[in-house]
Amino acid sequence: MGMKIGIIGGSGLDDPKILEDYEEKEIETPYGKPSSKITIGKLSGVEVCILARHGKSHSIPPSQVNYRANIWALKELGCKVILATSAVGSLRDEIKPGNLVFPNQFIDFTKQRKMSFFDGEVVHTAMAEPYDKKLREIFYQICNELKFPYTKNKTMVVIEGPRFSTKAESHMFRQIGCDIIGMTGCPEVILANELGIPYQTIAMSTDYDCWKENEESVTFEMILQRMKENADKVEQLLLVAISRIANADSDFIKNKIRAIPDWPKPGIVFRDITTLLKDNEGMNKVIEILCNRYKNEEIEIIAGIEARGFILGGILANKLGKGFVPIRKKGKLPHEVVREEYDLEYGKDSIEIHKDAIKYGQNVLIIDDLIATGGTALAACNLVKRLGGRIHECCFIVDLPELKGREKLEKNNYKVFSLVEFEGE
Repeated sequence: MGMKIGIIGGSGLDDPKILEDYEEKEIETPYGKPSSKITIGKLSGVEVCILARHGKSHSIPPSQVNYRANIWALKELGCKVILATSAVGSLRDEIKPGNLVFPNQFIDFTKQRKMSFFDGEVVHTAMAEPYDKKLREIFYQICNELKFPYTKNKTMVVIEGPRFSTKAESHMFRQIGCDIIGMTGCPEVILANELGIPYQTIAMSTDYDCWKENEESVTFEMILQRMKENADKVEQLLLVAISRIANADSDFIKNKIRAIPDWPKPGIVFRDITTLLKDNEGMNKVIEILCNRYKNEEIEIIAGIEARGFILGGILANKLGKGFVPIRKKGKLPHEVVREEYDLEYGKDSIEIHKDAIKYGQNVLIIDDLIATGGTALAACNLVKRLGGRIHECCFIVDLPELKGREKLEKNNYKVFSLVEFEGE
């Protein structure tokens, strides 16, 4: 599906030995420059954008991080999820140094940071659940598999820094219900929520702050040493998580699609999306993904291919506020049509579109449920072109890559997007 994941902190993931096809990119934003150049590459086949929160040489203190530029840059690069690594102090006996912590709440004690993208506007962003539950569930599962000690659903207090807490402050934070303490969580999580990007902190407990008797109070050197000792753990966690996060929506949708063996003839496994169509949660996810992909694109018309393309295209057109036109089998449209013939395995078939369906120069999104050999989709593209339309993209729920339909469209310079693939079937 091509999800792009933003990683703040990095924890060694920008090492050229594990990052494929990488480049460093300098980004300008309306809020200035981010903390560092952004390293863009692939981990486990997934595109990632890695940003060093404190700069490549760790020279930017917490209060001077340009959080708005950092989050905006990742949004501009197309990141659909942000994972943030962070060192934190423990405010609880059970959260031991070396433990991973996945907060679900924060309390903000910072004082002088730019907290919002909405300067001069009254925009109230919901913040009841600031961290992403689905991301946390993936991390819990991986920690269990790797036998990493972790604690979940904890509250992080974020302080201004760069100084550490007094003992009085540390005890106060414990009394008001905080479990861990850090200096960079806000406004990072707030800004991600303002832009609608799912965000989760992966926190590494490095110390007991200064509340615990008979424990050495926290120092910067202690934090660096313990982060170094545990960097491999965070790296392993992220390497597994990145692949799972990127495929989570795809796997969810695939599980809603029924496989029917030996239909319409022996040896064929038919991918039946009627089970997806009747599943409210599944269809909501499909439309959410497609809306997010196309809502900011210059699409003027959505053309659906008979028959399931009508269902998908109609819903999407309505959500995006665009017009919809049907591309139908021969003899089904009442007005004057343009027809395109194409080859089947045995014989030929044809599809039609009304002559007045598309105006010259309009950008058209073509949509259908499945791409197999690509004959019908290519014919649909040819029809749109004959009317003077421009193909923005061809969109499908299911791609059967072994039948090379995507390849056929791409050889004709059409862009193709699919939500799921079924390999070898």
